[in-house]
Formats: sequence, C-alpha cells, structure tokens
Amino acid sequence: MNENLPPCPECSGVYTYEMGALLVCPECGHEWPAAGEAAAAEGDTGGAKVIKDAVGNVLSDGDTVTVVKTLKVKGSPTGIKAGTKVRNIRLVDGVDGHDIDCKVDGFGPMQLKSSVVKKV
Repeated sequence: MNENLPPCPECSGVYTYEMGALLVCPECGHEWPAAGEAAAAEGDTGGAKVIKDAVGNVLSDGDTVTVVKTLKVKGSPTGIKAGTKVRNIRLVDGVDGHDIDCKVDGFGPMQLKSSVVKKV
C-alpha cells in the first residue's frame, strides 16, 4: 500500500501514510511535507538559496560589493550614489526582495537588493 512512500526521517518507521499535503508517521507522530521529500529525492541542494548580483556573480557572506545605480533613501537628501563600496555583506532572507544586510558608510545599517549591487 505505501511502497512508494519514504520512511519517517525521525524514527525510520516504514508505516508512513499521506494526509493531505503531509506525510505522517503513526509510530512517532512526526509530520513532514510530501513535496519536500520529492524535491530531496530529485537532488535538491537542501534548500540552500543561491543569491546572485546584478551581473550574475554568486554572492556569499563577507563579500565586498559596489552599488550599480543611485538609490533613494528616506530621510536623506542625496541617497546612496552609484559606485559606493559596501564591505562585509551578510546574506539574509529579507523582506520584499532585500536579501543583503550591510552597513553603508554615512548611512548606517540597511538592507539592499542583490539586483542593485555588483561583486568587486
């Protein structure tokens, strides 16, 4: 009956069953998404999200980037000018596409989108 269903990742129980979009283990009560199991079986990298800059370079924590276009900043009359270097970035799962957490000289800590920076 459940020959195609994977064993439980918690207790390795073989009596798993489907309940809607979840897989359930009756032995330990663990529930997990069925879609995540299928993606892992197809060779998914474990959910590691690759973040690329404006020209396609892969970014990582601690990189130095350059802002490629002038950005408006609330409360600042000038904004962040194109060509501004930002050192020691940190990649985060931010809000509304802002996936870089950094400290910009003269502005302080802020979040940027990876589409407006270029790796140095």
